[in-house]
Amino acid sequence: MNRNLLISLSVFVLALSGIARGDTDAEVQARKDALDLAAAFSNDGFKVRDGYWCGVVKSHDHSLVAVNLYAGNQYWFSAGTTEPAKKIAVSVYNETGKQVTTDSYENGERAAAGFAPSGSGQYFVSVDLVEGEQSSFCLVYSYK
Repeated sequence: MNRNLLISLSVFVLALSGIARGDTDAEVQARKDALDLAAAFSNDGFKVRDGYWCGVVKSHDHSLVAVNLYAGNQYWFSAGTTEPAKKIAVSVYNETGKQVTTDSYENGERAAAGFAPSGSGQYFVSVDLVEGEQSSFCLVYSYK
């Protein structure tokens, strides 16, 4: 097959796969809740980072997202979820798996964790179901 045709076909298939993966109504609502919470931190000069992570939060299971963070910046990780989840929590771990000390906010289906890393590197943000049943969640983060 012609190489240019093969490349064009690959790009087309990738484009279709991105279109086919639509957000569910629950993910859209969870993202709205996470963005509403993150907007509160914008009053303190935080900027919401483009992008988000959606998934399913289950009881007795961690939903982890790996992020690269930089010393000298401050971060807030905001999460929202939908019914039947009743309460969630957000935690941050360093690259060795040790939980870091954060400022935290929890209000039922919304939670956030904020901190300023002392060192640059990979960190892991955990969204945990504290009360309720399996549900969709969305995580966004802000920085300054």
